[in-house]
Amino acid sequence: MKLKIGIVCYPSVGGSGVVATELGKMLAERGHDIHFISSSIPFRLNKVYPNIYYHEVTVNPYSVFQYPPYDLALASKIAEVAKREELDIIHAHYAVPHALCAFLAKQMVGDHLKIVTTLHGTDITVLGYDPSLSDLIKFGIEQSDVVTAVSNALAVQTYELLDVQKPIQTVYNFVDERIYSRRRNDELRRQYGIAPHEKVVIHVSNFRKVKRVCDVVRTFALVVKQVPAKLLLVGDGPEMTVVCRLVKELNLCDHVRFLGKQENLAELYSISDVKLLLSEKESFGLVLLEAMACRVPCVGTAIGGIPEVIEDGKNGFLCALGDINDAARQTLRLLTDETLRETMGKNAYETVYEKFYSERIVAQYEHIYFQLKGEER
Repeated sequence: MKLKIGIVCYPSVGGSGVVATELGKMLAERGHDIHFISSSIPFRLNKVYPNIYYHEVTVNPYSVFQYPPYDLALASKIAEVAKREELDIIHAHYAVPHALCAFLAKQMVGDHLKIVTTLHGTDITVLGYDPSLSDLIKFGIEQSDVVTAVSNALAVQTYELLDVQKPIQTVYNFVDERIYSRRRNDELRRQYGIAPHEKVVIHVSNFRKVKRVCDVVRTFALVVKQVPAKLLLVGDGPEMTVVCRLVKELNLCDHVRFLGKQENLAELYSISDVKLLLSEKESFGLVLLEAMACRVPCVGTAIGGIPEVIEDGKNGFLCALGDINDAARQTLRLLTDETLRETMGKNAYETVYEKFYSERIVAQYEHIYFQLKGEER
């Protein structure tokens, strides 16, 4: 049975937008009609599908409003599209504002419109601690028909922080394995000035403070003292100036490559030996899956959802938050022991297919949709 599904998400670079877009694309490949409702076209929507539609949310700058009322415009657009296209499901990625806007639209359209809300992290781990927003977030969760979280850790944190009564199902993130696979590219290494004997450490993030990119740089500073290596820093964000300053202070300019935001990450993972993610808050860590699908073992902090992705000692290593000495030690183990690195890289690849396989995850969401519609495929 074909469903008509509206997906409400942030269009920009970030785990939630990436997963929402990839989910929509795979659902379209399964024959469903997919309607993205957002302020701009999701950046991963880079191919034409005959059954994927985009509906832009525009905000009228009426002078009566001190601030542009995006939330109202979004709710109105959801209701408009739901009525006209006869949508079955609204899948809201983030409790605020998307689930709340979906609920308002449902009041306008009718109870036949079902709401699935996926919690990705920031709506709980950051906004959930704001007393002015916590009751609003809880309301958005409670009024959804089904709520999912991207990790068990996030589900537990939501229960503890907001005291919600709504059951929360864990549905893990995924990557498109057709895109993320290892492909040897010696020419790309050469273009980045990476010598044949040098190892490559990679970090990918939005360079927010919670990502602790400075810990990545300090860890690499310890590593490069013992092993010839390059550090690829991929992404951009508010901490970039601080990170650049630290690289200069530690005399690492010749060893670090700032690559900015990149779309073809699989090519960069394919020339990398180890992935570092030393965040202080991480509800899942989608970049870990991307690297693991390319057979890159990861070293990450034992916080949030990261231990659900990295199995310590099997497909990578976990370290305590802020312990750069241990992070460097584990990174050096992987860089100096080729057999260990290849074994863990193989295990990482197998983890992606055994635990986070895209077909299985998409089927989980599909099952939720059909259950809400009272149908079984």
